[in-house]
Amino acid sequence: MLQEKMVEDIVREVLKSMYHAKAGAPAVSTAPRGKLDPDRDYPLAARRPELLKTPTGKNFGDITLDKVMKGEVSPEDVRITAETLCFQAEIAEGVGRTQFAGNLRRAAELTVIPDERILEIYNALRPYRSTKQELLAIADELEQKYNAKINAAFVREAADVYERRKRLKAE
Repeated sequence: MLQEKMVEDIVREVLKSMYHAKAGAPAVSTAPRGKLDPDRDYPLAARRPELLKTPTGKNFGDITLDKVMKGEVSPEDVRITAETLCFQAEIAEGVGRTQFAGNLRRAAELTVIPDERILEIYNALRPYRSTKQELLAIADELEQKYNAKINAAFVREAADVYERRKRLKAE
């Protein structure tokens, strides 16, 4: 029972920490690295665990149930990093899943944006919720404040599509 409570507390802390992510952290390059071979390196956790780090710099192997139970693993230790997502994108591209690789690179950019802000942007992207100017301002914020160039381009494209399809909020 004590162990279940500790795991439950850790999960709660992880969820809570999602709302307190640090903004403006340096972006990790989302460009393909071309170093990983899907046949040799996938799955990364089994075949290349030395590449995987936590946001706090711990090695993947340092995250064990025993260490969780001893309180040596924090909620921040179990969040995914932009670098790990980029590694996964390389693997996806290596097997021809370019769209999935693009999704992983967009996700990598989002790791530095506070979760509350991501939810606000998500809601702003729903039809009839934003003007074109509001969407373009979000795109500028993504690019300038968070260096999230891929996501900024996505929001700009959405603004143009919404304008053509008349899905923008009336001004």
